[in-house]
Amino acid sequence: MDPKSPDDRPEPAAAQQPLPLEWRFAQVFGERGAGEDVQEVDIISAIEFDKSGDHLATGDRGGRVVLFERTDARGNASRTELERQDYVVARHPEFRYKTEFQSHEPEFDYLKSLEIEEKINKIKWGQTANNALFILSTNDKTIKYWKVQDKKVKRVSVMNLDTSQSSDNGTTSSSSASSSRGLPNGGCSEKLYNGTSNDLSFPPGGCTSLRLPVVVTGQDLNPVARCRRVYAHAHDYHINSISNNSDGETFISADDLRINLWNLEINSQSFNIVDVKPANMEDLTEVITCAEFHPTHCNTLAYSSSKGAIRLIDLRQSALCDNHAKLFEEHEAPGSKSFFTEIIASVSDIKFAREGRHILSRDYMTLKLWDLNMDSGPVATFQVHEHLRPKLCDLYENDSIFDKFECCLSGDGLRVATGSYSNLFRVFGCTPGSTEATTLEASRNPMRRQVANPTRPTRTLTSLTRAVRRGGENAGADGNGNSYDFSTKLLHLAWHPTESSIACAAGNSLYMYYA
Repeated sequence: MDPKSPDDRPEPAAAQQPLPLEWRFAQVFGERGAGEDVQEVDIISAIEFDKSGDHLATGDRGGRVVLFERTDARGNASRTELERQDYVVARHPEFRYKTEFQSHEPEFDYLKSLEIEEKINKIKWGQTANNALFILSTNDKTIKYWKVQDKKVKRVSVMNLDTSQSSDNGTTSSSSASSSRGLPNGGCSEKLYNGTSNDLSFPPGGCTSLRLPVVVTGQDLNPVARCRRVYAHAHDYHINSISNNSDGETFISADDLRINLWNLEINSQSFNIVDVKPANMEDLTEVITCAEFHPTHCNTLAYSSSKGAIRLIDLRQSALCDNHAKLFEEHEAPGSKSFFTEIIASVSDIKFAREGRHILSRDYMTLKLWDLNMDSGPVATFQVHEHLRPKLCDLYENDSIFDKFECCLSGDGLRVATGSYSNLFRVFGCTPGSTEATTLEASRNPMRRQVANPTRPTRTLTSLTRAVRRGGENAGADGNGNSYDFSTKLLHLAWHPTESSIACAAGNSLYMYYA
């Protein structure tokens, strides 16, 4: 008998299930005080760890990108310290603020009379080179490639100032910028400007000395962000995702109807590899919601749609990938369709597992784990919002049903996580037979349950993914007067690539937890 291939290996037994993790609060950045209002521009809209897990980036609705770096001494303890310990003390990742920069500014498209928000939709880390960090960030229309590197800033500490020299009237000359500086021919060595205009002026009596730097000292390293390239004018619709290729040379950007392939070194052109735009827009039935490259196969990528389908495509088949290599889709049971069926089936986020064999997808109601070798259905389904099914009418009225929740997987592939309302997020064990399901709140006490306070929600999806809109904002209550909190929503979160640590965004605050 032929030896079994890795795909035919038996699944681990239930007795080998890992123990449920006990989550603890680690850090928070930007926590608001009691009664403090959160500015719209400060709300976090993107979170991403780099591949090493030593850096974390966040983007906000004000177009800013904030970088954090790891500070805990992971593997840096001295030999003496290690010898004193009977065992290695497990430390959770600790981060500190590194720098921030303004990535995008608000713009106006005069051809279409359309305002373009500065909000950061996605952040992706590039490959590190020469101790420099590389980051891709995008808003609705424009992608930018940033290089962040520590630079030494030098300053003059000693000048050859001679304060003993006196002017003609017997007073000591000043050593300030307006002091006399003379040349043998009676000219001045530098321009002097008055405080009210840019007109060139000279001190009365002429210049008497030449000021030169004597000692130049270096300060601490300061991170400096520089925009290397701008990739613009390639999308007619809002960009919903970007993804770096494992080849380190290319990346993709996706909007509602098209996916473009870029070379990092070339910003003047891109190649359209997926186009779902029909000849007649009235025939449009689905839009692209997310796209991501395979973590190791540079020729493979996946994209999801508003109909709940995930398509795997191979770039080697053709230049324009009209035909997919595999289709992952779960069909509704006959007779179970309703007005909301297609809306809640829309996939808001997909993530490849680190090993590349599985894809995690998030729709409004569930998390689904797919095996690339089995397209008949998901290998696991996790109920996230099943308790909201009776309230779908209310959720549609206040637009909450269009919220785009992200998802993430642990580096070892044993657990998945996603967000919910009331700033809650859920962690599930995804090994066969696992019953691990933990609900946590983005606060200093993650095991606390938050009381709902109805407030106004935020509209997130483009009009292409909405059906007929009905009036009315978030009423915050059902017919019986029971209130629900649909606005304090945890949309964005990321799992550390190698450790049991999760970073999540609650409004303008970045919370971090470890287990």
